[in-house]
Amino acid sequence: MSFDGRPAVRPDALADRPYRDEDLPRLQDAVAGWIAEAGRCGYDHIGELPHRIYQNLHGQGPVSDLVRIWEDDGQVGGLAVCLRFGVAFDVLVSPALRGTDAERSMLATAAAVTAGRASGPHVFTDAWDCETGRIGLLTEAGFEHFRTWDHIRERGLATAPADPAPPAGFRIRPARLSDADGLAAARNASFHEDWTGDGFRSAVMTKPGYAPEQEIVAEAPDGRVAAYAVYWLDHRNAAGHFEPVGTAKDFRRRGLARAVMLAAMHRMRAAGMRAVSVNHDAANVPARRLYESLGFTRVAETYGFRRPR
Repeated sequence: MSFDGRPAVRPDALADRPYRDEDLPRLQDAVAGWIAEAGRCGYDHIGELPHRIYQNLHGQGPVSDLVRIWEDDGQVGGLAVCLRFGVAFDVLVSPALRGTDAERSMLATAAAVTAGRASGPHVFTDAWDCETGRIGLLTEAGFEHFRTWDHIRERGLATAPADPAPPAGFRIRPARLSDADGLAAARNASFHEDWTGDGFRSAVMTKPGYAPEQEIVAEAPDGRVAAYAVYWLDHRNAAGHFEPVGTAKDFRRRGLARAVMLAAMHRMRAAGMRAVSVNHDAANVPARRLYESLGFTRVAETYGFRRPR
């Protein structure tokens, strides 16, 4: 039996199929259950699922072509998000399938789908530093460990965070659907993306998982979205998460990212979250300094792996 009392997934009965929007709540429930059973090692927060599906796959093609689900009689055994950023893939598998031929097959499928459409000479993926089994499977499949990818940071919420203190004239508030143009512009100005307001509204804001009230923005005196932080909730594990956090280029070094994160942490704490996490590129020193100043400490890191297409 599985951790939650359901029959265990049978590796020989797994079948894969394309993702549909209505699958997201069930996938998040499955991953939350895997975390409850086995801990965080190898499992990013459930908020990463909608972010990676609807934002990281932007411009790569229909998500139904790039996200695969493996099931046994309706029970999720694994999932893959292929072609993130045009070059990378993720594979999540249930604890019972780690290190098995089923995981090996999922990795091969995700690598092949990504390689078939990748925009560069390599295909990329990552693994947590604690995932010795996954690291072994990737090495066996010809992937090389070439860098430290992300730092994963966490802080508790038992003690209330400081109150946000934005600069004079800036307003901290939840986002609204009517902010689509401003949110698209802020993302373009912070991460060099190419969203339009209509595109962001239809591809992200009205998709499963996203809730405008869980994106906290700093509104500039002229009405522009100057900074933003999306927070996600995992009620089963009482864990919050940030993804993404950004400040438009014209508004940096004013404490706005700090202000929106503090406001979001107050909301997460009120929602019953006991801890909150955030991931960032290990080489991003300004991000590290911001998160450390807010009390986040490094709890894990991920390693980047690549293989020629």
